Amino acid sequence: MAMMGMMSRVPILGDHTPTPPISRSIGGSGGCYEVPEGVEVRGRFDEEFTRVLTREALEFVAGLEREFRRRIGYVLECRREAQRRYNAGGLPGFDPAARIVREGDWVCAAPPPAVADRKVEITGPVERKMIINALNSGAKVFMADFEDALSPSWENLMRGQVNLKDAVEGTISFHDKARNRVYKLNDQTAKLFVRPRGWHLPENHIHIDGQPATGCLVDFGLYFFHNHATFRTTQGAGFGPFFYLPKMEHSREAKIWNCVFERAEKMAGIENGSIRATVLIETLPAVFQMDEILYELRDHSVGLNCGRWDYIFSYVKTFQGHPDRLLPDRVLVGMTQHFMRSYSDLLIRTCHRRGVHAMGGMAAQIPIRDDPVANEAALELVRKDKLREVRAGHDGTWAAHPGLIPAIMEVFQTNMGNIPNQIYKVKREDAANLTEEDLIQRPRGVRTMEGLRLNTRVGIQYLAAWLTGTGSVPLYNLMEDAATAEISRVQNWQWLKYGVELDGDGLGVHMTKELFGRVVEEEMARIEREVGKERFKKGMYKEACKIFTRQCTAPILDDFLTLDAYNHIVVHHPKGSSRL
Repeated sequence: MAMMGMMSRVPILGDHTPTPPISRSIGGSGGCYEVPEGVEVRGRFDEEFTRVLTREALEFVAGLEREFRRRIGYVLECRREAQRRYNAGGLPGFDPAARIVREGDWVCAAPPPAVADRKVEITGPVERKMIINALNSGAKVFMADFEDALSPSWENLMRGQVNLKDAVEGTISFHDKARNRVYKLNDQTAKLFVRPRGWHLPENHIHIDGQPATGCLVDFGLYFFHNHATFRTTQGAGFGPFFYLPKMEHSREAKIWNCVFERAEKMAGIENGSIRATVLIETLPAVFQMDEILYELRDHSVGLNCGRWDYIFSYVKTFQGHPDRLLPDRVLVGMTQHFMRSYSDLLIRTCHRRGVHAMGGMAAQIPIRDDPVANEAALELVRKDKLREVRAGHDGTWAAHPGLIPAIMEVFQTNMGNIPNQIYKVKREDAANLTEEDLIQRPRGVRTMEGLRLNTRVGIQYLAAWLTGTGSVPLYNLMEDAATAEISRVQNWQWLKYGVELDGDGLGVHMTKELFGRVVEEEMARIEREVGKERFKKGMYKEACKIFTRQCTAPILDDFLTLDAYNHIVVHHPKGSSRL
């Protein structure tokens, strides 16, 4: 998909030197969105989107943007300053100034009864059929994802908002014409959580006072504005809406979210603490801030989650300047690694000490329908991982596919009995002795040519799908999203930067640009064979290869793969807004 049109330099929030986005103007259907003063909608007009892009909703989003834009810019600069310290040889650790918070006896607000039981949660993008199937899946919670599982095109984001509005109202349906089947909600459904994008991602299709809006404020603002009243009617005060908050690195970021929640509650005229959120601990700096993050959100918190794939990505990113902390093949970086197990144990202790849920990590396996033996072997790996989690004290866990839910639910119910969670059952006082070194201990394992090849295949195929609108991709019997693609990218970058020796075929070979270039060529040929020539020709594999290769070989590691790639999916409409 060639990008046509005028090149313009649009500042990405929090980034002083952005890659210029490629803007395209496309014809509309003759309509335009009604917007308040200072707001411009540059996305394609669609009559369906006017249900969520109302003047009042956009005014609410603009109010959030104007109040919090400077604070968001500040915390992003704090991230960059911390990374400069790590690059100079510094290590992350506990903040001595926050010791009084860590040692205090405070607790968070009690979890609402509606979400006291979260044994199994399923996640997925805000696609209409996916929402229905996930809510009907038998899971306790469905996390509808605007972040790692979604390619943030204008159509995906706005259609996702429409889909969620219909889901909250209970009217959502989907007619699968190919199967001649209509999908509707069951009487009993999972509780709905929504994950907005991280602070770092802009929404370049909505400009406020001449600048791109903050992506997460658009996601949160539109969803909250249109659905908070329905939650109040159906579940009562303090019972939602519910959110997952991604990519935090410091409690100052949690404090901003708490202020956003308080402002939203005040605007809506609902009680403080009605909004509840779980924070994903998926960056290495955040593991040293878990008490402080919960403290800032204590009236709005329903716990923390082990976002372990992004956490592995963050380990490499944090230690990009440390040649003594190289990761082995990504398949070897599991919860048996000491730094990963320590992170999980400390999260459980911290959450239970503060009276909230400690959620486990993602089971990324998907059913292998044409090989029962391989499918049972994969399910057994899932069962073992979930048995480890429940015995460690986790209150629930994540699944990427509905087919995993019965097996996971059986493990948690068998080991927990009739109680909804383990908050008051498992205290994990042994984790109080974990040190900073436990949390950053060097991972062990080999680095291989096959690991390099898998990283390259997965990264390119995922990015090709992302560029064409799909953010959650089944590859090699696993569900890949942006987090796993990030591991592939930064691991390749790290190995190349330090010229690591790769094991394989009995001979060691050092990673070089020439070797990587050859591997890319060979893996592109393999991808073409696997997907077929026609699909390969029609897809964006070559564009994805260019982006992925450029990021793996860049002298300075980009913060996020999706920041660069986002500029390739921005499509501007020439006359999207009107003011009345």
